[in-house]
Amino acid sequence: MEFLPDQLIWEILDRIKKAADRNSASLTCKRLHEVDQEQREFLRVGCRLHPANEALTSLCRRFRNLKKMEISYSGWMSKLGKQLDDCGLYILSEFCPSLIDLTLSYCTFITDVGLGHLASCSKLVALKLNFTPGVTSCGILSLVVGCKNLITLHLVRCLNVSNVEWLEYLGKLETLEDLSIKNCRAIGEGDLIKLGPGWCKLKRLQFEVDANYRYMKVHNRLAVDRWQKQLVPCDGMEELSLVNSLISPGRGLYCVLSKCKSLQKLHLDMCIGVRDCDIMSLSQISTNLKSISLRVPSDFSLPLLMNNPLRLTDESLTTLARNCSKLESIKISFSDGEFPSFSSFTLSGILALIQICPIRVLSLDHVYSFNDLSMEALCSALYLETLELVRCQEITDEGLKHVSNFIRLSQLRLGKCLGVSDDGLKPLVGSYKLENLTVEDCPQVSERGVHGAARFVSYKQDLSWIY
Repeated sequence: MEFLPDQLIWEILDRIKKAADRNSASLTCKRLHEVDQEQREFLRVGCRLHPANEALTSLCRRFRNLKKMEISYSGWMSKLGKQLDDCGLYILSEFCPSLIDLTLSYCTFITDVGLGHLASCSKLVALKLNFTPGVTSCGILSLVVGCKNLITLHLVRCLNVSNVEWLEYLGKLETLEDLSIKNCRAIGEGDLIKLGPGWCKLKRLQFEVDANYRYMKVHNRLAVDRWQKQLVPCDGMEELSLVNSLISPGRGLYCVLSKCKSLQKLHLDMCIGVRDCDIMSLSQISTNLKSISLRVPSDFSLPLLMNNPLRLTDESLTTLARNCSKLESIKISFSDGEFPSFSSFTLSGILALIQICPIRVLSLDHVYSFNDLSMEALCSALYLETLELVRCQEITDEGLKHVSNFIRLSQLRLGKCLGVSDDGLKPLVGSYKLENLTVEDCPQVSERGVHGAARFVSYKQDLSWIY
């Protein structure tokens, strides 16, 4: 080892991806140990860091070129010792001058003081916080004021972050490209307008409202007025994901949906108020769309929906097919199979996409209109490589037998489908037509029945969902 060229040593260690394997390799000889210290750029630590601050200091001194750090206390209990606290973040700011990416998950001992220490990390471009209840808006603001190169900010279940002055400040900097806000109860759709000029730089937005607090800020009239009066430039937006959001004309995120000229991926999950005209308008602007995922709400007990009922039909899908010639992935899901008729996506609409667009991935969940005849029609799909069918109860063995005739299909997933059995998979056994087959919770399919039906098979059976 002592006579090997430096470049070869670096190449050897660079090919070892698992931290445990790198640790073992670095113990085999002094030279590997030294090179590993110089080369290691990423660490993931958590419950085993004990005593936390002392252990972190030792690691930071050993690996001085750390660029990415993930600290997770998922599953932590008090008997595992004290968590990393604000002092730990001070240690990071002092001993990790190259730090650019930091993730803190379930770090309940971290407060605004700790984020204040991180403000001195001038190279930090990505911060992800997942359930850090000790952090408030003041801590976020102090960090973004110090870290002026922040490109990525993810806040997940940060329950005490309310005031969004930090968002307004980030908007003025115009550096943010990736913003994710999920289940932060005190932040509503109307607050996002405060990003202001920062919208023009944003490429990826994920916004998820806690379903239990959906209406907390719906009636913020001032926010509604600002959305209507202020220009929201979204030309650079490439990915948009909205969950449990309110899509209503002239209000909130509705003003974003129809302005994303560069949009490639769209995910709308349980978004209230989405209509055919919204999807049609989006398809005319976002002609580069490659992936769309729709999970449709059907809870008509909500007063808002009674006044503005959901209208999504095949017209949305056919318009997408005409305008979005690059569409490769389509996922459709109904939230409640008891009311499939309220959103009338049928085989006609799905086939329009399949026949016109180069669809490679088709995923259907609770789509009761998809049946054996639909499976036969899919035989004409020229590009289809991945098919996922979950709770599609109109599909039987007769429909499943058509899979062997699909031109390019290599990935098939069946989940909670009551009508399929081992007989439907028999034509696939021994043919190795499929590369991967996944069968989950289908009561009539046995583990023996999937054997040999694909090169790689995954089988799981949990029927508690039926009861």
